Amino acid sequence: MPYYESVFIARQDISATQVDALIDDFAKVIEDNGGTVAKRESWGLKTLAYRIKKNRKGHYVLFNIDGPSDAILEMERQMRLHEDILRYLTVKIDEIEEGPTMMMQRSSRDDRGRRDGRRDGRRDERPEKADDAKPADDAKPADDAKPAEKPKAADEAEADSKGDEK
Repeated sequence: MPYYESVFIARQDISATQVDALIDDFAKVIEDNGGTVAKRESWGLKTLAYRIKKNRKGHYVLFNIDGPSDAILEMERQMRLHEDILRYLTVKIDEIEEGPTMMMQRSSRDDRGRRDGRRDGRRDERPEKADDAKPADDAKPADDAKPAEKPKAADEAEADSKGDEK
């Protein structure tokens, strides 16, 4: 049977237990139509990029499904009718990935990243070069730089104006 990955966003107003009930309901729809839910992940309450139906946040849920297309069509039909579902997207994939998704890995690194002062928790991969830390020998510091010379025409005009004042 083909593999599918489905993500849906539920309203921010519902509780986590209601989200779990939604997950169970949609998993039951898949199983009743001859498919299986290989993996389900609740990514939690996340801020949306823009408002959807007057909601600024939403509960994100991922399903990895092994089942026929009829099961997917029925699940999507019920998602369309359900008032707590803001958006959904289902795509066909070649194989189901083992282990946690990037969203789950990212959420476990977020706390560590905030302590490091970086959002994504990664450290800079480039090794520091000694040349980056020091200015080049032939470069002069800004304090020693000469002020820009005025063009001669400007000097002459300035001298003429001073001569007129006297």
